[in-house]
Amino acid sequence: MNEETPVRPGGQPNFKQMMKLQQQMAAMQAELAAAEVTGTAGGGLVTVTVSGSGEYKSVRIDPQAVDPDDVESLEDLVLAAIHNAAEEVRKLTEEKMGPLAGALGIPGM
Repeated sequence: MNEETPVRPGGQPNFKQMMKLQQQMAAMQAELAAAEVTGTAGGGLVTVTVSGSGEYKSVRIDPQAVDPDDVESLEDLVLAAIHNAAEEVRKLTEEKMGPLAGALGIPGM
């Protein structure tokens, strides 16, 4: 372990490094909240925009996707676009927060 590790040998915390990581984490969270990603379905017939913090911003439905006799297909497209947007947020979060999680020793990121 070195000066860059949040925990020193013997289990003693490195407070200077922990404060630095906390500041980096706050900056990444702000960056994520400001970011927007989109999820699409049906070749772009339905588009969902969501912030990096998971707040859904908009849903756009191409008029071609609207068939009064087949509402179920449109519902499926909306749901698929929402799932796609959620996956994009997960990827963005992993991309931005992964290095910090590794520095903190959090597995899976």
